[in-house]
Amino acid sequence: MTVPDTLRAATVQLAVGSDTPRLDAELLMAHALDLTRPDMLLRQRDLDVPADFVALLERRLSGEPIAHITGIRDFWTISLTVTPDVLIPRPDSETLIEAAVDHFRDHAPAMVLDLGTGSGALLLAALAEWPQARGLGVDASPAALAVSRDNAARLGLAERAVFQLGDWGDGVDGPFDLLLINPPYIGRDEPLTGDVLHDPASALFAGVDGLDDYRRIVPDLPRLIAPGGMAAIEIGYDQRDSVSALLVEQGLEVRVRRDLAGHDRCLIAIHPS
Repeated sequence: MTVPDTLRAATVQLAVGSDTPRLDAELLMAHALDLTRPDMLLRQRDLDVPADFVALLERRLSGEPIAHITGIRDFWTISLTVTPDVLIPRPDSETLIEAAVDHFRDHAPAMVLDLGTGSGALLLAALAEWPQARGLGVDASPAALAVSRDNAARLGLAERAVFQLGDWGDGVDGPFDLLLINPPYIGRDEPLTGDVLHDPASALFAGVDGLDDYRRIVPDLPRLIAPGGMAAIEIGYDQRDSVSALLVEQGLEVRVRRDLAGHDRCLIAIHPS
């Protein structure tokens, strides 16, 4: 079959288990052809279907995430290398960068801290957004730090990004203008479906109620947030009140920002003016 015919057939197959079957098919085809997706779409009628496309399609049909098959995930304005050692960056997390862009509309953050950096997605997106900023990414996983360092080097951001092994804010000296925090927040017994099943458990689960890591992170925030700065903290859709209460206990003001689906997704914490 031609590339267009193959894409149509693959879309039908993928629709059984994917919310984005056409996009999945196009990304797999572009990867098999070693082209960007836009280039593949422009040239699709003149291309031959590569022999390894069927194997890639079968991996996706078995439930393997696209990001693990291609090794790449787009996030904000950058493309990241992704492995099974890190959480797959998702559009929901871009809500944190959107909140930061709004906060720093009139000036740029000089120092950025990313707690639980994983692939480096949040920190590197911020450094790409503000070319004069420098940042620190902290993670408890040496394997994740290897991925984040590789991404920083590949994106030409290594001179402005430092990554270190650590336990949230312990031993981190502040303050920072911008903190980006996406901790585990899923309760231990909550059911999971879809691509999240392939993420590291250490990046997902946080005790019975999903709040264990917030309880450890929040007490350090007053000393880590610089005057005029902010912390953007990702939350589960039903955690606005519980995490806000932890922040208010530390004397911080809290605002909420919703994601594109309308769910509470990001809490913005600042020092009272």
